[in-house]
Amino acid sequence: MYTYVVDPAHLPEWAAGLAAGVVQEGGRWFADSPMGRVEIAFAPGNDLGVLDHDVTMPDGRVTSNPLRAVAAPGGSEVIFTVRRAGASDEDFARDVAAVRADLETLRRVLDARRP
Repeated sequence: MYTYVVDPAHLPEWAAGLAAGVVQEGGRWFADSPMGRVEIAFAPGNDLGVLDHDVTMPDGRVTSNPLRAVAAPGGSEVIFTVRRAGASDEDFARDVAAVRADLETLRRVLDARRP
């Protein structure tokens, strides 16, 4: 599961809120997103389930996204922390709904890949 999620090439399969098309250029990953062209950089590979990633917006702002995969009975749990300092309640709720939808899609994709 970790190797699937940490590969930015898979983002279009499950992260509609982030990426419609992902390309690697010069060792860096870029995506066409609803916000425009963004850069995505995952934390270095590890065996701790840390999938944190930074998204650099077209204007240069960087959003750091804590994401973890932890062992759970029968598989894994994926935990995404939504942080939006200064966001209105409505904007925060919209972000949470988008992340929830993406994680549900990820669950379906990973379930379909199980032997």
